[in-house]
Amino acid sequence: MSVRVVRTAAELRGFDGTIALVPTMGALHDGHVQLMKHARPLAETLVASIFVNPTQFAVGEDFSEYPRTWHEDLERCEEAGVDVVFAPEVATMYPHGLDDQVMVDPGPLGAILEGEQRPTHFRGVLTVVAKLFGLVRPDVAVFGEKDYQQLALIRLMAETLCLDVDVVGCPTVREADGLAMSSRNRYLTPDERTRAVALSQALDAGAAASADGPDAVRAAALARLADFGVEPDYVAVTSPDLGSPLHGAARLLIAARVGKPRLLDNRALTLGRAPEGS
Repeated sequence: MSVRVVRTAAELRGFDGTIALVPTMGALHDGHVQLMKHARPLAETLVASIFVNPTQFAVGEDFSEYPRTWHEDLERCEEAGVDVVFAPEVATMYPHGLDDQVMVDPGPLGAILEGEQRPTHFRGVLTVVAKLFGLVRPDVAVFGEKDYQQLALIRLMAETLCLDVDVVGCPTVREADGLAMSSRNRYLTPDERTRAVALSQALDAGAAASADGPDAVRAAALARLADFGVEPDYVAVTSPDLGSPLHGAARLLIAARVGKPRLLDNRALTLGRAPEGS
């Protein structure tokens, strides 16, 4: 059976049983397919949205250049077992226009890391995700852990606003050399593609130093990035909820430009010395 494409709120009504949603901006790759396959057994109807959201791009960012690969995207959705692709027009998502909208304020957690680099980004992300939740009315929504701060903020929004959606994170999907899959990887030149593995290698180096605490983690990650000539926007060690790290479970997050593309990556780690004999 081919994937059903719908473009309006009215067409989204009438699905039987539970609904899982995988929001995307298209330009689908194997990482997106993994998200959809992760979501497939979680509900009776699987919906993938494809919408390049203008409100999460700041002035000068790549909204007009963001890749649109519609026919390939539909093939990917079919491969992953998607039942419905929701591909709305901008007017459906923003019926009153892009200015003077009621927007979702991401709060203090949206002002750090990516929020510090891109101050309006998470307002646009959370607003469009809230709209998708309202239109699709999913029981569960699946997001990738590669955009970890985004995942944390969507979870917080769903809980705070009582949206009654179970927000599930799916582990980052990587290329054979460790590079996190991203739609922006296609813009890397061959030399930049070689240097881009600096991010995943820096995460591994940081994790190897985690027994000695957050300062050692950052120092090891920064040193590995420097080996590749990559200057990061940030290298941060936080708690899993993006607060201050103390001891135990933590998250290492990195953002850096490699050429023109701006890449993100992160991984879980454990701070503090491991028990003897471990």
